[in-house]
Amino acid sequence: MTVYKALTIAGSDSGGGAGIQADLKTFQELGVFGMSAITAVTAQNTLGVQGVYPLSAEAVAAQIESVAVDLGVDALKTGMLFSADIIRTVAEQVKKHGWERLVVDPVMIAKGGAPLLQEEAVAALKEALLPLAFVITPNIPEAEVLTGIAIRTMDDRREAARLLHRMGARYVVIKGGHDDDGEETVDLLYNGSEFSYFKSKRIDTRHTHGTGCTFAAAVAAELAKGRHPVDAVGTAKSFVQAAISHSLGIGQGHGPTNHWAYRQYGE
Repeated sequence: MTVYKALTIAGSDSGGGAGIQADLKTFQELGVFGMSAITAVTAQNTLGVQGVYPLSAEAVAAQIESVAVDLGVDALKTGMLFSADIIRTVAEQVKKHGWERLVVDPVMIAKGGAPLLQEEAVAALKEALLPLAFVITPNIPEAEVLTGIAIRTMDDRREAARLLHRMGARYVVIKGGHDDDGEETVDLLYNGSEFSYFKSKRIDTRHTHGTGCTFAAAVAAELAKGRHPVDAVGTAKSFVQAAISHSLGIGQGHGPTNHWAYRQYGE
């Protein structure tokens, strides 16, 4: 029996809806053995982020090294990295171990608006980590920060994808959840030469906490199995759509998605 293994390097969400917790749930649901390196501990629930307690870059490196020398990594994803030091440390580890299937989710702001990436860390993300990305999965606001352009139309999104590809990412996914115009959400994938579009019905719900983490984790899980990036993104889109469609309805604010919905109900 082949055991596929995926590593998540991200923050811990005490509420269980995003971060390390969402990633490990997603890996498990997609049949991949999940491993983790925690970058920060957050005091967090559906109402917001009450506190962020980052680990040292040394502690993050030690966790990654422990996984690498023993278990091995078929694919990995990054989430909340918080600081420039942690970003550069993660980039060094990725290069050291020759990992190619890296999914970068450029987590910057929590659903409730709390910043999860220090301002000076954005430059480090662009310079050190983005060029190593096999797939990068920003939402529209994150893509705007990374590219410096305003994204209002699909043409804007295509231009942002081109810019991110020029920065080094091999595959660029710009998610459409923040574009609330129309009855569909459209995720755009760019491979450097052509665009693919993944559409789903827009669901009117406040229970979307952790969708970005979950999407990127699903892409990483599928890449760990050897799936092509286009297929991995398609599965991730279906996984998140199911997770939103079959809401758990818990929490007083932005509730978590249902990570077992894809397995239980299908797309």
